[in-house]
Amino acid sequence: MRTVEGRTERVVVVGAGLSGLSAALHLAGRGRTVTVVERGAHPGGRVGRADIGGYRLDTGPTVLTMPDIIDDAFAAVGETLADRLDLIRVDPAYRASFADGSALHVHSDGDAMAAEIERFAGAAQADGYRKMRAWLTKLYEVEFDGFIAANFDSPLSLVTPQLARLAAIGGFRRWNKMVHRYITDERLARVFTFQALYAGVPPHRALAVYAVIAYMDTIAGVYFPRGGMRALPDALAAAASDAGVEFRYSSPVSDLERSGDRVVAVRTESGDRIPADTVVLTTELPDTYRLLGRTPRRVLRLRPAPSAVVAHVGCRAPAVETDHHTIIFGDQWEQTFTDIIDDGRVMADPSLLVTRPTAGDPSLAPPGRDLLYVLAPAPNLDVGQIDWASTRDGYVAQMMDIVSDRLPQLGDDAEVLHVVDPADWARQGMAAGTPFALAHTFSQTGPFRPANTVRGIANVVLAGSSTVPGVGVPTALLSGRLAADRITGLPSRRARTQVVSS
Repeated sequence: MRTVEGRTERVVVVGAGLSGLSAALHLAGRGRTVTVVERGAHPGGRVGRADIGGYRLDTGPTVLTMPDIIDDAFAAVGETLADRLDLIRVDPAYRASFADGSALHVHSDGDAMAAEIERFAGAAQADGYRKMRAWLTKLYEVEFDGFIAANFDSPLSLVTPQLARLAAIGGFRRWNKMVHRYITDERLARVFTFQALYAGVPPHRALAVYAVIAYMDTIAGVYFPRGGMRALPDALAAAASDAGVEFRYSSPVSDLERSGDRVVAVRTESGDRIPADTVVLTTELPDTYRLLGRTPRRVLRLRPAPSAVVAHVGCRAPAVETDHHTIIFGDQWEQTFTDIIDDGRVMADPSLLVTRPTAGDPSLAPPGRDLLYVLAPAPNLDVGQIDWASTRDGYVAQMMDIVSDRLPQLGDDAEVLHVVDPADWARQGMAAGTPFALAHTFSQTGPFRPANTVRGIANVVLAGSSTVPGVGVPTALLSGRLAADRITGLPSRRARTQVVSS
């Protein structure tokens, strides 16, 4: 593995998102002097926040998986997740609601899920689930160390015995075909393939290697931090600060001072000059290229992932307890991918993710009120030709009509608090107006994804969603660790991520 040559004692991390916080913790734990420069007033990056009328909104991701990867970041400075964060296991992880009126609870416990599937679709499907669960677990075991949590110097880095093992268990076949080997009920199959939306590829085109995302949330489990998702970056930043990391908030970076092939200082818009032996850039890809003064040449044009419309809604607290996460599947599920990925239009028959963070922490809303996060996948601005300024309100009203119809216990006395659409994401600096960065096509995965080293610049390392290993909370944290490895080399000891199989 290539590492930064020369002095690396002083590291400046640009961006206090999850990847930057992870890099700072790992670097501080390895004896580096670290300064984190963040344009915003608080840590989090894509894990955004907004306080509106007594509601505490999470404007970024709401599904949290793989807490052992979070724990690994805290362990870098001698702490544990339990020291800093009150993490609640969400059980069931999801409720899946289908257009025919049927519904299924998704449990991470194998026996509980098999029993639920037998009730829902019969004993044969439950037996198929057990076999698929074993396959997903094996897939994750094979992929994690060799592919997900690894730095690549070239595509030849893939050629290992693990590659052959991955091929042998079907990793390079199509995701939906592998799932259908075990499960034939089409509704049930959606529960283990809808995650393809995160990867930005339809299940019938996506390679089965990406099914590890289904392992993460349907087997390893879903969690929620008390205080909302913002509690995670706040906790990581507090641990880093206590470990000696300096944070400079409200400090947008203006440029990088160069000497030959090295960056020697980071300059901010306020005029600060911060000397650096090494720099970790976690900025959005357009900002990264601007700061570096270059755009890497690629044979294939980078393809962004689909985007999303997110509506934050305050409403009356329900009379009965309801699920934390609900996936509302439209009847025309396959058409969803064609609409938003190929045709660049909103879903003709929307499928939605509805999250109730107040199910995990009622204090996130005023007394007697509830908070909903409603996400509709949408085309990014590269493929979509939608005038969001004129269509957004009508589309949000359509989203809420679906919520009211399918989840009648929610949404009474509703008030739309905040909406983010693809044009809004673009105004935040996200390429193509998507918070999901680059799609996980084969040509944008592993050694084919934009690398975390920069040709011609000896001491800059990249981290974040647009570089390895990819999009998501666990992968952002891993990205920070991989950046630290590029600077210090591999640590002598490393925790192995726990694999859940029962």
